[in-house]
Amino acid sequence: MEDSTGSNPQSPGFTDKLKSWLSWSWTYVCFVWFGMVLIMIYVLWSPLKLQDSFTSASLFLNTLTPKFYVALTGTSSLISGLILIFEWWYFRKYGTSFIEQVSVSHLRPLLGGVESSSATGLFSSVNGEAEPRPSVSECKVWRNPLNLFRGAEYNRYTWVTGKEPLTYYDMNLSAQDHQTFFTGETQQFRPEDSVMQKAWRERNPQARIRAAYQAIELNHECAAAYVLLAEEEATTITEAERLFKKALSIAGKDINLLVYIKRRLAMCARKLGRIKEAVKMMRDLMKEFPLLGMLNIHENLLEALLELQAYADVQAVLAKYDDISLPKSATICYTSALLKARAVSDKFSPEAASRRGLSTAEMNAVEAIHRAVEFNPHVPKYLLEMKSLILPPEHILKRGDSEAVAYAFFHLQHWKRAEGALNLLHCTWEGTFRIIPYPLEKGHLFYPYPGCTETADRELLPSFHEVSVYPKKELPFFILFTAGLCSFTAMLAMLTHQFPELMGVFAKAFFSTLFAPLGFFADKMESFMPSSFWHQLTRI
Repeated sequence: MEDSTGSNPQSPGFTDKLKSWLSWSWTYVCFVWFGMVLIMIYVLWSPLKLQDSFTSASLFLNTLTPKFYVALTGTSSLISGLILIFEWWYFRKYGTSFIEQVSVSHLRPLLGGVESSSATGLFSSVNGEAEPRPSVSECKVWRNPLNLFRGAEYNRYTWVTGKEPLTYYDMNLSAQDHQTFFTGETQQFRPEDSVMQKAWRERNPQARIRAAYQAIELNHECAAAYVLLAEEEATTITEAERLFKKALSIAGKDINLLVYIKRRLAMCARKLGRIKEAVKMMRDLMKEFPLLGMLNIHENLLEALLELQAYADVQAVLAKYDDISLPKSATICYTSALLKARAVSDKFSPEAASRRGLSTAEMNAVEAIHRAVEFNPHVPKYLLEMKSLILPPEHILKRGDSEAVAYAFFHLQHWKRAEGALNLLHCTWEGTFRIIPYPLEKGHLFYPYPGCTETADRELLPSFHEVSVYPKKELPFFILFTAGLCSFTAMLAMLTHQFPELMGVFAKAFFSTLFAPLGFFADKMESFMPSSFWHQLTRI
């Protein structure tokens, strides 16, 4: 049967060709329209007495005092300055120009513009072959494996500074996690389970705590309620640990509850200085539930082992999880770089390395740093204390600023402990960007850097934090244009106020020069066309 879509003039291919032809011809239509306007002005010059109108306008402008021009240029400078301030604020908050965004959203469809889908459809792999871009997973938000306790840590920060360290979007994701994690496998929906479902959804912390106590009144063995109290009501880690132990004793056989509680108990032990106990609890948890690798318990274990300075054990964990088939994280990549940098950093000197070249061990360390920076380019500025740290969010975006904050918050001390490691990082990390000059189009060891991290990080990180953006965005054209316009008009206002006569002479010379081509064009048209033609055209 013959395919009828190929001959249909309304098919998508025909529509796309029509749009592209209209877009291509738009420039020439504008030129033709501009030429017709000039011709009409010349033809109607005498019938409409445009010469007299122009003379009257010139006389009126000559009678204006310099104060008028000062007011005119001053007002222009003020308006353009206000536009500049708004554009700059909008760019800092949303990462784009407001005028540019409105122009693209409303004017581009009218001009027949079509967004290119090639940038999101295909990308080059490490071998240069075209592969489908993994758009679903590249901007997936993950639970922070080392997230802090709300009552004992986040709330204490709020009490001291008056700032909220968590965004509503981040807390809403946590509420969804808790609902799914603690009530997803319930065979019989008990009354206390219904209360806890509502408790996780409550936006007010006090309302959540009251709901937890209500669930305990319905059932004294409601483990999920004790988990909520340990997370949000306990003001110290010791108190949170006590409540988690109570929850563990009544958790029963609910695997989700057991894993969550045991992990948080291990984190309590780590925070209270019982690091060896915490390491044992994490190892036992990973042996007992080996299929729960997506919870990234090994990242908690790596941080605790680094605190013990058990670098051989750290290397053993990396050998298992730093595999090409497993998903990467900043913790995996930067811990691997730290171990290799630690082996050479105490004797590393940039001057000596430039004279004799890098040794094999130093080259391995530099390559590991480049690999880590390619995965997450935001981390070095926090490790080198070029950007101030904040409390990490409860969720992170891999390769984003939120992951960099979470990693540096817990691992900066380990880099400082390794003598010379930060110096080696400082000397070598920027070399990564010479290897990958166009990070959004291609990658070196990883997929191209996702372009959606900035938007997601702005949702995850508090508003008082300046989100790190990669690659660095240049200032939009309209910000530069309004800045230039504001400066130029302000300068004109000042000069007109100080030197009115001189600026008047300058303005007359400028406008006479500006309209000289138009007069030249009119003279040429009169000499080229016969006078009878213009006479007949004027009569029409």
